[in-house]
Amino acid sequence: MIFAQPYWLALLALLPVLIFVYMRTIKKRHVSLKVSRFEAMSGAKTWVVYARNWLQWLRWVVMALLIFALARPQKIWYEEETDAQAIDIMLAVDVSASMLSKDFEPDRLSAVKDIANEFISKRKQDRIGLTIFSGTSFTQCPLTEDHRILTAFINNMQVGRLPEGTAIGSGLATAVNHLKDSLSNSKVVILMTDGENNAGQILPLQSAAIAKALGVRAYVIGMGKNGTVESPTSKRLDGTYVFGMRPMTLDTANLVKIAEITNGKFYAAHNTTELQQIYAAIDQLERTHIKVQSVPKTTDLFFWFLNAAISLLALELLLRWGPLRVITV
Repeated sequence: MIFAQPYWLALLALLPVLIFVYMRTIKKRHVSLKVSRFEAMSGAKTWVVYARNWLQWLRWVVMALLIFALARPQKIWYEEETDAQAIDIMLAVDVSASMLSKDFEPDRLSAVKDIANEFISKRKQDRIGLTIFSGTSFTQCPLTEDHRILTAFINNMQVGRLPEGTAIGSGLATAVNHLKDSLSNSKVVILMTDGENNAGQILPLQSAAIAKALGVRAYVIGMGKNGTVESPTSKRLDGTYVFGMRPMTLDTANLVKIAEITNGKFYAAHNTTELQQIYAAIDQLERTHIKVQSVPKTTDLFFWFLNAAISLLALELLLRWGPLRVITV
C-alpha cells in the first residue's frame, strides 16, 4: 500500500499532544464529590462509568482514521501493456479427394487439422484466415483474431464440398487476394497440397508472381510421398469414397518455384511427424515482435478509512448522548 498525499500523515504527530493535554485537563472538566469515607461510595461505579472513561478514545481513533483518509492510501498493482507487430497469415489448404490418403495418421486432411490448430494456439497476437481449394477455391474464414472461430472452420473442413480437381494456382491467388489490403508488415500464405495443378483458371506461377508483387511470402508444404498409397479410387452415390492402393506423385518442381518466387520456403512432409516439425520451423521463422511494458495501476482505499471514521463517530455520538449521557444539575 502507498499514500498519494503522505504529507497529511504529519498530523498524526499532533495526536499524542492532544491526548496529553486532554488527560491533564480532564479533572478540571468533571465535578468532584467529597465524602468522609470511601466506603460510602462502595458499589457506586457501574459499567457506564468505565465506558465513559474510554469514550474519548473513540474520537482519537476517528481523528487518526480521517488523517489516513486524507493521505489517500492506495493499493498498487501492475498491468502489462503489449505492443505487438502482428503477422497476417492465410492458410491455403487442399481439400481434394487425395487428401484422404492414409499415409498420414489417420489421413492427410486430419493431420493438417490437428497440427494447424496447434500452430494457431501459439499465434495469439496474429490475424489468421483460411482458404480451401480443390477444383475451385473459397475463403472459408477471413483474417481474424478470434481463433476460436477459425479453429471451428478448420475442424469443419471436408473433402467433396468443392468440385473435384486441384487448383493450386486458384487457392494461392484467393489467399493472396485476401492479404492485398493488409496493413501488416509481414504477410504470409502457408500453402498445403498433395497434388499437381490440374484445375482453375490461373497457373500456380502466375499466382506466385502476384504474391511477390504484393509482398506476400509463401511457405509451401508438399504433403505425401511418391509411390503406392491407400487413397480414394472412386466415389459412391452416397458421397463416401472407395479406397484402394494407387500410385501417387507430387509435383515438387512447381511448388519449389512458388516458394522461390515469393521469397518463401518449400517443405516436403511425408508423415504427421514431419508436418509437425515443418509447422514448428515456420513458427520460428515468422515471429511476432512483441513489446511488453509493465504499467503501474492504483486503486484508492481512502473510502474504507473514511467509512470506518464516520461509523465510529456515529457510534461515539450515540453513546455520548444515549446511555453514557451525563446529566448535570
